[in-house]
Amino acid sequence: MKLVIAIIKPFKLDEVKEALSQVGIEGMTVTEVKGFGRQKGHTEIYRGSEYTVDFLPKVKIELAVPTEQVGAVVEAIAKGAKTGKIGDGKIFVLPLEDVLRIRTDERGDAAV
Repeated sequence: MKLVIAIIKPFKLDEVKEALSQVGIEGMTVTEVKGFGRQKGHTEIYRGSEYTVDFLPKVKIELAVPTEQVGAVVEAIAKGAKTGKIGDGKIFVLPLEDVLRIRTDERGDAAV
């Protein structure tokens, strides 16, 4: 199993969710986060004063998926999140040792 973590632009969440449902993903965890990469933030003017916004709003998606599905999941996220502009985000794939469904005590792929 693998843990797939994606950091994307917030307005792309619905498209990513739809793309994931088309490849059979039924569950995910979504968190509102802030961060920056090469984008480095931007400047804004508020009440006549200019200030720098360093941390930009993003959405973090976390999914536990069977190893066989990782390619399709990564492709679906990339397709749904892509705008072609800086700040589209990143996808990380990490090994996942075990999963336990608390209610039924199922483990591994069955728990996902």
